[in-house]
Amino acid sequence: MVSIVLPRLLSLDAAARRSVSVAGRNVAALRSAYWVVLISGFFEPLLYLLSIGVGVGALVGDLTLPGGEVVSYAAFVAPAMLASSAMSGALAETTFNFFGKMKYMKLYDSILATPVKPFEIALGELGWAMLRGTAYSAAFLAIMVALDLTSAVRALVAFPAAVLVGFAFGAVGMALSTFMRSWQDFDLMGSAQFTLFLFSGTFVPAEAYPSVLRWVVEVTPLYRSVELIRGISVSGGGWSQLVDVLYLIGITVLGLVVAGRRMGRLLCQ
Repeated sequence: MVSIVLPRLLSLDAAARRSVSVAGRNVAALRSAYWVVLISGFFEPLLYLLSIGVGVGALVGDLTLPGGEVVSYAAFVAPAMLASSAMSGALAETTFNFFGKMKYMKLYDSILATPVKPFEIALGELGWAMLRGTAYSAAFLAIMVALDLTSAVRALVAFPAAVLVGFAFGAVGMALSTFMRSWQDFDLMGSAQFTLFLFSGTFVPAEAYPSVLRWVVEVTPLYRSVELIRGISVSGGGWSQLVDVLYLIGITVLGLVVAGRRMGRLLCQ
């Protein structure tokens, strides 16, 4: 039994080390100008929160959530901005940047000359993307606590949920990028991302939509992300959060598997 299990554990350890080396390569390649890009990505959801959550919230007043909790409009919008921030941070690394490295820089072709495998490249790139998404989530949660939109305890619980959101969108973004033929194809992805941002219960409850549209909204990944983080940070939560977690884990695994297989086909041709 030991002779069977031990080699497998050693193989998994080696695969994990190779994935970490891929993420480490991105850290080593950082340039000073790139930090400006990283910082700028944090301000978009913050500006939405201040302009719509606080500004429009002064006109809207309080909202009653499906569970009966009464919250300010800013507190309602803030978790959605956090989920959107995690999504944007992860997609920025696993779409445009990932596609450029794969198709034009031919970076992964040279990496495959080493013992690193396509799935390990995908896992390493996702880990690197999560460094960016995690930084955005931590900073935004600190802002939420400072503005009294959630408590420090709830923020600590919401943080791993935001990280899971980043993992899910990073994996999906990487999988979709392997199907892209040129930069122009990313216009469709940008349109889809903005549509999700507007219609995922971000600014109004899903109950405000017509029944058919509401059903479509409720099966989208950003809506499930918003519901998960909103349930933790401003409401009592419940078993529905477990469904959200399983949903996000499922699309993370699916995205990684598709990305790994597609990379294997594209790079080994």
